[in-house]
Amino acid sequence: MDKRTILNSKHFEITLNRLASQLKENHQSFENTVLIGLQPRGIHVLTRLQRILEKDLNQEIKCGQLDITFYRDDFRRREQPIIPSVTNIDFIIENKDVVLIDDVLFSGRTIRAGLDALLAFGRPNRVELLTFIDRRFERHLPIQPDYTGKVVDTLSSQRVSVEWKELEGEDKVVLFTEDK
Repeated sequence: MDKRTILNSKHFEITLNRLASQLKENHQSFENTVLIGLQPRGIHVLTRLQRILEKDLNQEIKCGQLDITFYRDDFRRREQPIIPSVTNIDFIIENKDVVLIDDVLFSGRTIRAGLDALLAFGRPNRVELLTFIDRRFERHLPIQPDYTGKVVDTLSSQRVSVEWKELEGEDKVVLFTEDK
């Protein structure tokens, strides 16, 4: 398997800071805005963005974690059952601006499930999508991010992995290609 680094740790940090700046520009005081990370990997993007925003704005940002396991369209199609993660949304999203956050946007099915799951918590005023990596040519659904860290054009046989210092030992984005 061929492995190529798309973002090294320096560019990884620059990308997170740029995304945080875009959020600050569009949401300013975050008075009516909440950030919600999709389990399992979107919460790592959320955690880093929350840290940057709270430091820059010197205020607490309302953040939540959303598990979409039972909203997935492939939930009953897998041989191994999917283990659900934790949902932690301890605030009202009714009439709030919600920024839904995930690490990689591929087919759009995870985001669709996230939107369905989100409605169980109320009716937001507006929902925006932030994704760290956008694999734009493999979409199955008409879903596009409002905020994108990096666009990566890939083949369906390739895999993109966002790796985190806390989990994998180093911040980086890697593209894996099957050897022929």
